[in-house]
Amino acid sequence: MGEKMMYDTILARSFSKYDQKKLGYGAFLACFLIAFSLCTVFKPYLGPLPLLNKSLSMDVDLKMLKITESARSLKLRANGTGRSEIEVVVEVANNTGSSNETIISGDAISFNTTVLATVNDGFSTNSTSRTDTVPDDEGDTISSNGSSSQQVTGAVPERKMKPICNVEGRTEFCEMKGDIRIHGKSSTVFMSASSMENSSWIISPYARKGDEEALNHVTKWSIKSGLMDGYGLPRCDRKHDVPAIVFSLGGYAGNNFHDYTDIVIPLYQTSRQFDGEVKFLVTDNNPWWINKFKTILGKLSRYEPIDIDKEEQVHCFGTVIVGLKRDPKELRIDPSKSPYSMKDFRQFLRSAYSLKKGIAIKMTDKVRKRKPRLLILSRRRTRAFTNTNDIARMAKSLGYKVVVAEADSNVARVAETVNACDVMVGVHGAGLTNMVFLPEKAILIQILPIGGFEWIARTDFEEPSKDMNLRYLEYKIKAEESTLIQQYPPHHEVISNPSAIQKQGWEAFKSVYLQQQNVNLDVHRFRYTLVRAIELLHK
Repeated sequence: MGEKMMYDTILARSFSKYDQKKLGYGAFLACFLIAFSLCTVFKPYLGPLPLLNKSLSMDVDLKMLKITESARSLKLRANGTGRSEIEVVVEVANNTGSSNETIISGDAISFNTTVLATVNDGFSTNSTSRTDTVPDDEGDTISSNGSSSQQVTGAVPERKMKPICNVEGRTEFCEMKGDIRIHGKSSTVFMSASSMENSSWIISPYARKGDEEALNHVTKWSIKSGLMDGYGLPRCDRKHDVPAIVFSLGGYAGNNFHDYTDIVIPLYQTSRQFDGEVKFLVTDNNPWWINKFKTILGKLSRYEPIDIDKEEQVHCFGTVIVGLKRDPKELRIDPSKSPYSMKDFRQFLRSAYSLKKGIAIKMTDKVRKRKPRLLILSRRRTRAFTNTNDIARMAKSLGYKVVVAEADSNVARVAETVNACDVMVGVHGAGLTNMVFLPEKAILIQILPIGGFEWIARTDFEEPSKDMNLRYLEYKIKAEESTLIQQYPPHHEVISNPSAIQKQGWEAFKSVYLQQQNVNLDVHRFRYTLVRAIELLHK
């Protein structure tokens, strides 16, 4: 108390009461300025207060958006459902030198920062808005200056991103829109975007992913996106005003089964949406294949196919698909995942080849004079019938009108022959693929040689026949009906234990059971299968 009295006495002697009041106000103002200066200096190093975060908007300048193309930062992965997952590392730096790194996984983008990132491919956040707006690739607008016009509300909204490239079961394909330039000689597709660095994919445009033997004969294509216009993009030599599809005629092209399941059906599924206004850019071109399927190609595209591998000029398009879409199963289109179905595809074939018969004969008392037509598919080399005449004679005795024909490269003639028949019978092989031309409710009879063909017969023809609205019968031959019995003794593992050959791998299985075997049908035993087919035609 004494000290305070002494202090008050000294202050009273030095200053009047008015001066003391002014001095107090000045000291308070000085303290406030010092505190404000400290807050200003140290603000960049302090985190935002949680309470203020709800009411204060943040002003951060976009410094850099980087999409790396290394294996660490960009990955295409197929998950358990066959759907692709793309991981892209996006790095954003503000004016203080600090940065935030965000992982974009799958189809969803989630940024844990309030920075606006803009890329033509659709990578963006929407937690801050800017005065200049630019439409993104889905028609929405995204902002482009640095001022904030909305408050941060805690939860950061997510935006959906459609990947450029997709991996789905047995295929991979890339869909692009924008400024797209194709240099065929180098097998490269360039897509202009607003990123600072390239992002790239390597793709084999043949719809049999995972089959290394097939893909060894397919040219790999490089897809490069994120190139700024004028920085690395090749000059455009030819501009096209319709979309383009790049696909390969390598792989197993030339085998009738693979022609349809790997190329024709996927090409239909991929290109039908354009209603003919699309150009086919063919890599690994095969003129024989083009000529074989010229009718189908002409119905899917109004333009001549381009042998893109020979093109030194740069072709420019607004929409490009590299690779073909296909179902994981053989000879199938899943209508739950596609706007088309195998029924649509078969109707397309009937229209393309002007096929007349839409449905198989229905046997009744009124049409007893009309005989069902039976097609016996013959083969010249392996898995051929050695007693075709005996089979035909027996079938005629049952009331069939028999046609014996071999499938060849004249698709129009084959289509007309098959479509005119009600029942088709053949040994397991690529020729059975011509069931696509059979009329509705016709009957397919597959002959299974010895060797354990059940799994491949089911996958290749039995299951696909159901989606084609066909009826399916199967006949398994005995060892006595195989010509292998003439090459190996009855107790040899080729005859008695085919599973032992299967365990040696596909090449061993193929060399024995597919390439060395012909079929001598027991016509009396097979008779019951043809009788069953007639019964089905009555239903």
